[in-house]
Amino acid sequence: MTIRWFKTMAAVCTVAFLAACGGGDDDPAPVAPAQRNIVQVAQGNANLSILVEAVVAADLATTLSGTGPYTVFAPTDAAFASLLAELGVTKAELLANRALLTQVLTYHVLPARVPASAVPAGQAITTVEGGIFKIDAQAGGALVITDGRNREANITLTDVAASNGVIHVIDRVLLPANQDIVQTAQASADFSVLVEAVVAANLVPTLQGTGPFTVFAPTDAAFAALLAELGVTKDALLANTALLTEVLTYHVVPGRVLAANVPVGTPITTVQGDTFSVNASLAITDQRGRMANIVATDVLTSNGVIHVVDRVILPAP
Repeated sequence: MTIRWFKTMAAVCTVAFLAACGGGDDDPAPVAPAQRNIVQVAQGNANLSILVEAVVAADLATTLSGTGPYTVFAPTDAAFASLLAELGVTKAELLANRALLTQVLTYHVLPARVPASAVPAGQAITTVEGGIFKIDAQAGGALVITDGRNREANITLTDVAASNGVIHVIDRVLLPANQDIVQTAQASADFSVLVEAVVAANLVPTLQGTGPFTVFAPTDAAFAALLAELGVTKDALLANTALLTEVLTYHVVPGRVLAANVPVGTPITTVQGDTFSVNASLAITDQRGRMANIVATDVLTSNGVIHVVDRVILPAP
């Protein structure tokens, strides 16, 4: 998408936003958006009424009325209604849970003015809350957010101007990550052998640590193929702690490396110490010249990211 497209959409969206705010001929002349702060702009939009209530309940109105600048991804009332159903709580219960409310709301705020044209697509975006999410540009220019729980939200309106920042309207309330790498793997039926292997190698405490880590996670089918390749049983593999540790740590890279930042054609050093390389098609070549495909990318966790691979990669013999 081009900068010109974003500028055009920004102009159209700003006009649409002002029109949605209402105001007849008898009303006082409205204050220009650039002279109203983020809270005042939100207060002027009937579709953001629950967001305004939440900001007040969390005692964040003063902060978001301050100098900033801030970027706020603002969920609509419909987005909050969906969240209430998802969490199984009432609006009153949500607004009364100040700790949760503060965590969720600050997860929607960036400590800088980031217009749509400057959104770093595919990158880890750090919020005021401390967690990360990412934004991807879809075909046709749509912007989609993936939150810390791998839920998706669409940015439906961009670049609503405020004196202390900018607002982007979204159709789903974002939630920060609540599972680490091990918990995320445990929640997937595709990683049962990987989880068994991590436990057998006593790597659970490490992979539940602060990190961040990037894990290239082999599926159960990938482990089944490895057992056939090595001519061993699963029990024999799990009992060989030294080999298991070497193989598993070869799948871990220090730091959070999203797919957009994977260095193509450059040796990537693993926690195990050996390297592997990734080509432009997201195929890995390990130290034995074997290839594995990255079949799913950017599964976000509280302490890193998981990329799914269809073959267990192996370090040098």
